[in-house]
Amino acid sequence: MPKGLIALAIGGFGIGLTEFVIMGLLPDIATEFAVTEAVAGWLISGYALAVVVGALIVTAAVTRLPRKPVLIGLLALFIAGNLLSALAPSYSVLMSGRVLAALCHGAFFGIGSVVAANMVPAHRKAGAIAIMFTGLTAANVLGVPFGTLLGQQFGWRATFWAITLIGVLAVVGIAALVPRDESSEAPASLRRELRAFTRLQVWLSIAVTILGFGGMFGAFTYIAYTLTEVSGFASSTVPWLLVLFGVGLFVGNVFGGKAADRSVDRTLIVFIGALIVILVAFALTAHSRPATIVALLLMGAAGFGSVPALQMRVMTFADDAPTMASAANIGAFNLGNALGAWIGGLAITAGLGYTSPIWAGAALTATALLVILTATALSARRASSRPESASAACVPASL
Repeated sequence: MPKGLIALAIGGFGIGLTEFVIMGLLPDIATEFAVTEAVAGWLISGYALAVVVGALIVTAAVTRLPRKPVLIGLLALFIAGNLLSALAPSYSVLMSGRVLAALCHGAFFGIGSVVAANMVPAHRKAGAIAIMFTGLTAANVLGVPFGTLLGQQFGWRATFWAITLIGVLAVVGIAALVPRDESSEAPASLRRELRAFTRLQVWLSIAVTILGFGGMFGAFTYIAYTLTEVSGFASSTVPWLLVLFGVGLFVGNVFGGKAADRSVDRTLIVFIGALIVILVAFALTAHSRPATIVALLLMGAAGFGSVPALQMRVMTFADDAPTMASAANIGAFNLGNALGAWIGGLAITAGLGYTSPIWAGAALTATALLVILTATALSARRASSRPESASAACVPASL
């Protein structure tokens, strides 16, 4: 395994921690700044929307630049945003720090996915992307629970100070381990990159990402409230329960990456279909502590098991110029995050209870399944009329 993949995973860990740890800190932040649960949830939605903007605008601005220096620069922006969050005297300043950190997110993972894929042979590309995304899963398995615990013990600001330090370590890792010339091909022009968005399958892939990831995070955004108000767990146990979700993410990411190297579309259909079943079962059994524990583990596995395939699919159909499409798909993950959090917040505000975001997540995920089934059928129909493209949807193309 190339050492550069480890460096990318370190960066992914820091960025993933910034994105996800806020979920366990929402009650404390809401209390300090005297805002409602839904308003506190905007710290998640605002971050996610800023990722979407950054994924497109920042990536477009750096398309022609060498990728390694760009990755380091993006992490510098990440450090600045988290430092501002740690020092924030008000809710609005905290939101500003979240937005600043988020601007690097989409470009980092979008460019990093291309860098990771170019480090390995064609038949291992999805697995390489999965290794980079292992940083995200590690952020949930270890970072989020212990970051939440750190925040509960020493204040939520301590968590952001810790994330700032991780950002510094990530810069060192990228500088030391990622090769400067990670691809034999020069970066494509912006015009060539944008041409990928004229392809229907690219847009269908992005739609699946928005709806599928939005379904999982629609359920997960307010999970602290579900665990304490519905399942009856003490707030002090929330960090440890999040470990289970993180373990599920890790397992799903590993197996999802291996499965996607064999068949991207089949992997998506299986994992997305499984997530629907799990979310419905969770919503029906959330009052049961044992059932909730199982649901957390399975929800993480099914939800994140599709991530390598989602990223690989859009890069496959934009194989001649994948950077912008890859970054746009990272933005789509976070647009789905924002959509799920927003819908979940509306459901709670409407008085539908703390299981309502789970039901909303199941509905979004069901829509994602319909889209991927449609996309697969269209791809198969085109493949039957053009034999040379018959494996496009299932076998990653050369990047």
